[in-house]
Amino acid sequence: MKKTIKIKRGIKSMQLTKQQLAAKIWNAANQMRSKIEANEYKDYILGFMFYKYISEKEEEVLTEDGATRQDMKEYLVEGNSEMVEYLQDKIGYFISYDNLFSTWLEKGKDFDIADVREALSAFNRLIGKNHKDVFEGIFNTLDTGLSNLGSTAGKQTKAVLEIIKLIKEIPMDANHDYDVLGFVYEYLISMFAANAGKKAGEFYTPHEVSVLMSDIVAEHLKDKEEIKIYDPTSGSGSLLINIGQSVTKHNGNRDSIQYYAQELKSSTYNLTRMNLVMRGINPSNIITRNADTLVEDWPLENANPNEFRKQLRVDAVVSNPPYSQKWNHEEIDENDPRYDEFGMAPTSKADFAFLLHDLYHVEDGGIMTIVLPHGVLFRGGEEGKIRRNLIEKNHIDAIIGLPANIFFGTGIPTIVMVLKRTRDENDTLIIDASENYIKEGTNNKLRSSDIKRIVDAIKERKDIENFARVVSREEIRENDYNLNIPRYVSSADDTDTWDIYATMAGGIPIVELEQFNDYWTAFPSLRNELFVPKTEKHVELISEDLTSIFSNNQEIKNYKQQAHQEFDSFKAYLSETLLTNIEELNIATAEEQVVAEMFKRLNNIPLVDKYQVYQVLADAWKVISGDIELIKQNGQAIITQVEPNMVEKTKSNKKVEVQEGWKGTILPFDLVAKVLLTEQTTALATNQDRLNQIIAEKQEIFESLSEEDFEELEDILNANKTNFTKGDLNKFVKELLKAQRKSDYDEDSIEYKCIHSKDLADTEAELKKTVKEKEDELHVLTKATTESLTPEQITELLEVKWFAELLTNINQFPTHKIDELHTGIKNIIGKYATTLSDIDKEIHETEQKLSSLLDDLVADEEDMMGINLLKELLGES
Repeated sequence: MKKTIKIKRGIKSMQLTKQQLAAKIWNAANQMRSKIEANEYKDYILGFMFYKYISEKEEEVLTEDGATRQDMKEYLVEGNSEMVEYLQDKIGYFISYDNLFSTWLEKGKDFDIADVREALSAFNRLIGKNHKDVFEGIFNTLDTGLSNLGSTAGKQTKAVLEIIKLIKEIPMDANHDYDVLGFVYEYLISMFAANAGKKAGEFYTPHEVSVLMSDIVAEHLKDKEEIKIYDPTSGSGSLLINIGQSVTKHNGNRDSIQYYAQELKSSTYNLTRMNLVMRGINPSNIITRNADTLVEDWPLENANPNEFRKQLRVDAVVSNPPYSQKWNHEEIDENDPRYDEFGMAPTSKADFAFLLHDLYHVEDGGIMTIVLPHGVLFRGGEEGKIRRNLIEKNHIDAIIGLPANIFFGTGIPTIVMVLKRTRDENDTLIIDASENYIKEGTNNKLRSSDIKRIVDAIKERKDIENFARVVSREEIRENDYNLNIPRYVSSADDTDTWDIYATMAGGIPIVELEQFNDYWTAFPSLRNELFVPKTEKHVELISEDLTSIFSNNQEIKNYKQQAHQEFDSFKAYLSETLLTNIEELNIATAEEQVVAEMFKRLNNIPLVDKYQVYQVLADAWKVISGDIELIKQNGQAIITQVEPNMVEKTKSNKKVEVQEGWKGTILPFDLVAKVLLTEQTTALATNQDRLNQIIAEKQEIFESLSEEDFEELEDILNANKTNFTKGDLNKFVKELLKAQRKSDYDEDSIEYKCIHSKDLADTEAELKKTVKEKEDELHVLTKATTESLTPEQITELLEVKWFAELLTNINQFPTHKIDELHTGIKNIIGKYATTLSDIDKEIHETEQKLSSLLDDLVADEEDMMGINLLKELLGES
């Protein structure tokens, strides 16, 4: 049964997807910061975003309690001790009415920088006693940096007003499906990092690396109901947040996770706390510390200095510590339990110090992932000893080689190492993912398919050619505990080789056809239809008409038909899964279901790389999930909503936004017109095609003019001689037609060409007018049609927008695989098509022809002597 969407009308406000909103805010913020360093300006933008969040959180709690805006104005005062204590217990802090973010906006021109300073001071003073660790000093970076926003209070006020007006658009109510605030926050951090150079490494782990580490951890912990996770170098806190989100997908309870975070740099430590709180995590589940991870061990089972303080162990540790940092281990107790079992890292490089600290805090049955430079895999000395101990004590579970230039601020290649305190295996999985990325700007970036390929390889733990290999401890011992990835697996393709016999005598080496073994397995008859034996190790082509052989092979026909059948009903599946009760849909769960279904269908289609297909789905999912998020946030009415189409134009040397018609919030006008207004769209296209033909014909006539013609027509050409001037051409043609009719002129004459160009120009003007009228009519009709769509029409349009291109791309993969085989065989045939014997024969024939030509030459005595010497050389050849 066809699924349809029930809709309600009414919504009219402009809506942006979280991606569009984030990009808009970044562009504005990047312009606003002017000469302020990106690394500093991020603290101001993100600080005010956090203040907006906690301010609106307090208003939300009071509204749920039944309070009105007037009630808040009356009772939200510092002198109301009962209200202060209530909010401190409920949310951990108190903000008076005068200091609310919304009150700042209400003040308008009366707002002053002094309002911010007073609010930040009051906030720090009114934190609940049980939430000091989470909130105390969280605005210090913002407070101390306000003076950098301008040399005077007036300039500072103006700068802050610009910021709060910019971020007021960000909705602060987050849920699992539509976390706009979290997305914008993460996006801004990533963009500031991209512009911060080397300083970016202090606070940012690329989102894709964070997701990779989080998915590995979440898969390991998926059956646990209560989880403790820890990041000892927390930066912006994104690693912890992504793990929390991944784990929540499995157990569905975000409050079952305790977050431990430690960060040395104060400004970055504040980012961690802000990020965790803004993601809706219960402050009681956030335990943080601003200190040096290596100097003093943390976290502890309890914080009372008068009691025995036992080091806390957690279910998962994740970290991206500073690479090869110098450290002074003389400050460390020589019996420090973090290091006494494995050894002390050298003072020149703290990489293994961080790793051992992390491992020490992993619970039995727990897991850790850490980003490190490649050097930890093979450097000797103290690091070699630590590496040996880790291997012999069976802690290193997997090593993942990442692409170079994937982190902001450094181009060095890095790895993710996965370790466990207890393991069933005694081998190590080594993955070379260094070639799995997409270039984005100056950096490399893991794609969704790259992440899934890695996570699945760890889950399945098996050898994958040119990608992953399970290496025994015995082999690692034989390599003297050197874990350098190329020793065990390489992503590089085999070096091209040349067969001597085939090069001399022709034929195709059988060994070179082995690269297509998967194809020969899928299409057993194809090989015999293509080749016959030539020698024991060589074959030769039966027919050069490869296209016919491929087209007529029954197994290839069956393969394409099977692939088509597998995905023939996929559209119906997608529609059933995504368009039924769309407002109640859990986006994360739906994505997992769709991926699982797609992989199940691909299992019956050999040769196709399921991760390449997954990437196509992942790209489409960005659009699909963005639309679903908006629908869930605003209701189905947004599907039929239209909004002003705002474009940027320059007026008086200033960029301003002006409205040019309308656009659909969810459904693009061109899609609605193409699907539902075919008659009008076809009529417009017909006129547009005719217009294009007229323009092309005019250009063709002009380009046919010679230089002599240009000289004769100089008075009616523009200055660049690229076209006729309209008025002069019209006058010229008028005089020509006084003398005789157009048909009386020769069609190759310049007179005829000028008259015809004028006629075409007149037709062009009429057609342009007609096209513009029809475009306007279609635009108005499309707007009306969009606003009055039926549920059946909405379903049809969403199916086209979400699924049409996706399914087309998926269905092309089997054909692409056949084409790859066809091309591969053609390349091998071409490689040995011309043998050395053929070349030698061609050279000999050419020499003979040249010698024969030399016999016919007549010259003086000395020249003939030279010609005879040349003939002798040719004869020796």
